[in-house]
Amino acid sequence: TGASTAELAIILVDARNGVVEQTRRHAAVAALLRVPHVVLAVNKMDLVGYERAGFERIVADFAAQTAELGLPEVTAIPVSALVGDNVVDRSTAMDWYDGPALLEFLERVPVAADAADAPARFPVQYVIRHGDVRYYAGQLVSGSLRVGDRVTVHPSGATSEIAGIDVLGTAAGAAHAPQSIGVRLADQRDVSRGDMITAGPEAPVLTQDVTAAVCHLADRPLRVGDRVLLRHTTRTVKAIVRDLAGAAELTANDLGRITLRSAEPVPLDAYAVSRRTGAFILIDPADGATLTAGMVDLA
Repeated sequence: TGASTAELAIILVDARNGVVEQTRRHAAVAALLRVPHVVLAVNKMDLVGYERAGFERIVADFAAQTAELGLPEVTAIPVSALVGDNVVDRSTAMDWYDGPALLEFLERVPVAADAADAPARFPVQYVIRHGDVRYYAGQLVSGSLRVGDRVTVHPSGATSEIAGIDVLGTAAGAAHAPQSIGVRLADQRDVSRGDMITAGPEAPVLTQDVTAAVCHLADRPLRVGDRVLLRHTTRTVKAIVRDLAGAAELTANDLGRITLRSAEPVPLDAYAVSRRTGAFILIDPADGATLTAGMVDLA
């Protein structure tokens, strides 16, 4: 859950044990959720005599295990959390290491989100009525909106023009992700919670057939034919599991691929393009429990 919105992940490895199954699973999750920066922190270096060869062996093993995952460039740092080596300050016990300490790296790594440069996506969370005027409220999850922009409402396909933008009770000429705003349209349109307002030529894909990589989270297995609720941004629709890429079922912590058929069209972006509008969760309609986290693949 944390990795789905993180800009950086620290994968911790015990220098005595090296890369284990849990290490590989954490790396797979970081790659699946496209975490932009990954740190391999090799801990307990004091218990292996601060040996350089052991550190380099773990780094090489990790690189070999993750070569096909598509992880971004990994920064490896040898540390000893117990005595503070390479945690805040660089260690004098490992003069063979010339990279940054962990905190030094965390303070300088670029984590500024580029959401404002992406296509405009505004999922409607709430409709505010004031007399005959309607404001559509929510968070602008990517891109920018300006007064005068031509916009499209999905899934209806209705078009209009932005007549006003409200930011924290103040009229504004423009808004940028990730601001929470209210938008007023020039025309009366049937817009409700779960609709998505977009601007510009790069429209989302409106589809009822969803293919995605998934991580199953619940103890209850997920099987072909299961009826679920698909929640995407502020929209929730009924769906049925059509295929699990040949698997009989997905159990807790399984990673897999899924094909769904939703009862209504959903405006989707590929997860590789947008981690917000390319993600969804599946919910058990009986008790509201979260079953599965999905990352949309439109390829």
